[in-house]
Amino acid sequence: MKKILFVSSEAHPLIKTGGLADVSGSLPKALAELSQDIRLILPNYQQLKTQGEPRYLCTLRVDNQDVSILETQLPHSHVKVLLVDYPPFFDFPGNPYNDVTGNAWPNNAERFTLFCRVAVEIAMDRAHLNWKPDVVHCNDWQSGLVPALLSLEDHRPATVFTIHNLAYQGLFLGTKYHSLNLPNQLWHPDGLEFHSMLSLIKGGLVYADRITTVSPTYALEIQTPDFGYGLEGLLRHRQEVLTGILNGIDTELWNPQTDETIAQCYGIEQLDQKRANKIALQQRVSLPVNDRVPVLGLISRLVEQKGIDLLLDCLPEMVAMPIQIVILGSGSVSFEQRLQNFAHLYPQKLSVTLGYDENLAHLIEAGADIFLMPSRFEPCGLNQLYSQRYGTIPIVRQTGGLADSVVDALPESIANQTATGVSFHQANAGALMEAIKRTIVLFDHKETWRHIQRNSMRKDFSWRNSAQQYLSLYHEL
Repeated sequence: MKKILFVSSEAHPLIKTGGLADVSGSLPKALAELSQDIRLILPNYQQLKTQGEPRYLCTLRVDNQDVSILETQLPHSHVKVLLVDYPPFFDFPGNPYNDVTGNAWPNNAERFTLFCRVAVEIAMDRAHLNWKPDVVHCNDWQSGLVPALLSLEDHRPATVFTIHNLAYQGLFLGTKYHSLNLPNQLWHPDGLEFHSMLSLIKGGLVYADRITTVSPTYALEIQTPDFGYGLEGLLRHRQEVLTGILNGIDTELWNPQTDETIAQCYGIEQLDQKRANKIALQQRVSLPVNDRVPVLGLISRLVEQKGIDLLLDCLPEMVAMPIQIVILGSGSVSFEQRLQNFAHLYPQKLSVTLGYDENLAHLIEAGADIFLMPSRFEPCGLNQLYSQRYGTIPIVRQTGGLADSVVDALPESIANQTATGVSFHQANAGALMEAIKRTIVLFDHKETWRHIQRNSMRKDFSWRNSAQQYLSLYHEL
């Protein structure tokens, strides 16, 4: 049994802004189910949703500040959660990184440096909790200083650092370094310095014993200038210790056989019952009820990374076809406006819901025939995994986790029953449009379509699979 300290800035269902929370809420749970002794550590934000009052454990003096350590439980699991309680940094409305107006907290460098220092104290058992981990598993820039600071300690635990999205790096002015009272021996171009800036993510990339990212293809992509954001050279230098492990999904929450948020539960043997969800979706978003036309769903942040501009370029041609499109998301104001304009012009063809609605997201996954994910880059992606579980065929661009989790429906893969979706290569509207047309041809061949749906629904995207791979990695350390 390994003792693992899992360091993250968010974890579902305690607090969530994105995919990092899904991983941090699910992977520790899956590791605990594999009989590992795992503890999760998070800042004690004001908006944390804990069950009951957290228990006080101790107070530490860290960098001339008194910080309390509290303990709670990850809901629906046996995972203990340690909370770093320092009200001057964390007891404010807003989210972990931004204030209520959406601007980054001006003291983010100070907030997450303190969080990392406390994680190091716990990792070295200087908090006297009588528990010292074998492995400290850090995630994204907010925990990047932990491997760096642990590199200076004797008899330290092994460190793993996971990149969830390299686009976010925790960059701050270089002048900030000394005011943070960080050790001088880490401040150089081969350490935390990045073009005279302080880069917190480099703490993980330079000093961790092993680096992982959330899909095998993304692990290769981040070693290239297109996806490396200036860190591709460092990642190529450390490629021997870099591994891609595909994220899993919460198969209890996303299960068409037990999903209470959808109109009609169904499984691989009751695919005809999926139709009730299509009708419920068409009614819910005020599109004409018509079982014969394919419904294309999209749930996404409406930003360029997600290929929304490619979809907008395709819409004039798409609305002339016998299809319906259902979109849920929010993001760039100009994308939101252009999509709403299209929906206003073509109310029989296109429905756009701005914001996020968990129940509608489940109904789209269950009720749509086809799911669109034309992302420019996608470290892992979850919706293409949910879609396959619900027998909703994904159209994806071949990048990152999308390339690793969707098998393109070509003659060979259809024949050997491995096809689970449709993919395209180039990030342009022409390639996306061709993929959409190819998918609609498949939709019209009912028997082939049913085979692809069943192939998709048979795939195992549970966290247990991924957790086993992380466990092997910990044992190698």
